[in-house]
Amino acid sequence: MHGGSIEALSEGPGQGSEFVVRLPLAAVPAAANSARRGPVASRPVFSRRVLVVDDNRDAAESLELLLQIWGHQARSAQDGPEALSLAAEFQPEIVLLDIGLPGMDGYEVARQMRALPAGRNALIVAVTGYGRNSDRLQSQEAGFDHHLVKPVQPEVLQELIASVKLAPSGC
Repeated sequence: MHGGSIEALSEGPGQGSEFVVRLPLAAVPAAANSARRGPVASRPVFSRRVLVVDDNRDAAESLELLLQIWGHQARSAQDGPEALSLAAEFQPEIVLLDIGLPGMDGYEVARQMRALPAGRNALIVAVTGYGRNSDRLQSQEAGFDHHLVKPVQPEVLQELIASVKLAPSGC
């Protein structure tokens, strides 16, 4: 089906097994390859301080790592109180905030963050599974600048970050 092969090797019972999977590499035209890499492969013009807030630790840490690979300073928090505390210390320029947090939801975190000196001028982006028009309106009313619905394509996120008109963070 794929034009590849699978081998299973073992020296006998209790000796473990080795599996080898071989799949052919499909040739990708150079134009398609560079278009697919597009903005994800490029470095940012300015490094930004980005705070990621998501109660899913794996999602938060993965996004934090991706932002660091892109050249940004990134930190993550898993709930509202931790996010507010970290924002006061880290002074993020951009906050990527999940709405469905336990306890204090993302709407309340955004409201409280806007009241802090650290969050007054930050770009606050909802990164959430809530995608109805009423969710977007509620985000706007809570102080979010943008509303992205999960799963967010990396290219979309990188373009949004690149479009931010903030002073360079000095990094």
